[in-house]
Amino acid sequence: MKNNKKLSRVERLEIKILLDREYSLRDIAKALKRSPNTISYEVRENSVNGVYDPLKADRKAKTRKKNAKFQWKKIDHDAALETYIVERLVLGWNPDEISGRMKEDKEPFFASKTAIYEWLYTARGQRYCRYLYSKRYDRKRRKKKADREMIPDRVSIEKRPRGAKNRSRYGHFEGDTVVSKRGGTGGMSVLIERKSRFLAVRKISSMSSKENLLKIRDMKRSLDMKSVTFDNGIENREHAEIGVPTFFCDPYSSWQKGGVENVNKMLRRYFPKGTDFGGVSQREIDRVVDLINKKPRKILGYRSAYEVALEHGVLLRES
Repeated sequence: MKNNKKLSRVERLEIKILLDREYSLRDIAKALKRSPNTISYEVRENSVNGVYDPLKADRKAKTRKKNAKFQWKKIDHDAALETYIVERLVLGWNPDEISGRMKEDKEPFFASKTAIYEWLYTARGQRYCRYLYSKRYDRKRRKKKADREMIPDRVSIEKRPRGAKNRSRYGHFEGDTVVSKRGGTGGMSVLIERKSRFLAVRKISSMSSKENLLKIRDMKRSLDMKSVTFDNGIENREHAEIGVPTFFCDPYSSWQKGGVENVNKMLRRYFPKGTDFGGVSQREIDRVVDLINKKPRKILGYRSAYEVALEHGVLLRES
């Protein structure tokens, strides 16, 4: 998990993608290797009128940071505020208690605990640091924790063979999952072949990596699969057991596997956001997949994905 709590614009774009796919805040935190509290704070504080827009959120966060950077200075310029803080530091109160009580008593001035700490670590406030329990005279330097490897042996998307990158060869797939509404169960494990656009989908009863692996293996039996590209979701942790080379998007870059992201939108036409896949059968899923695979596609010269996959050996037998 990352120690640095400052989210980047790219991470905010990824949060939006995962929110639209109805990931829970906890699952988003796992995918981004962030604290659930960080993601919860981000969505709560940087949404606009209840809607999370990553670009607006990025602007709000930068404005807040810019304003907060100099909050401690107002203590220097407000004698009553400085006196209030110092008197309570002498009594053994910590900055959080001072700030909280100041707000509770509706004093005519206010400083957040962060502003108080920032002020204490300046030349003007350092002499009062001796009243802190820690007696620290500067910011604590955090030790960097070793990252726990969420997906072992992952290989970058940059190392895919040329035939997979430019869609000049058949047999290279992209994989993803579509999840149930919050509080629902399971979802779908989705594969799409990059060149023919042939789609294969299996219902999953949970988002566990073991079950996702079993469903991908099941689909692989009827497909000529040369490689698969995934995002960094923990459901892809067992990728090495699939039996073909696997590649992974850059962190927070689900858009790099645009084929499967696009077909997920097609699937959402039949299984809209808010669907609980606990009540959806594999037979219903197969019917929808058949409709998608057998409709003419402009990108295929108005042939169907099924026709192209069958002709070029992507589909080994009827799935």
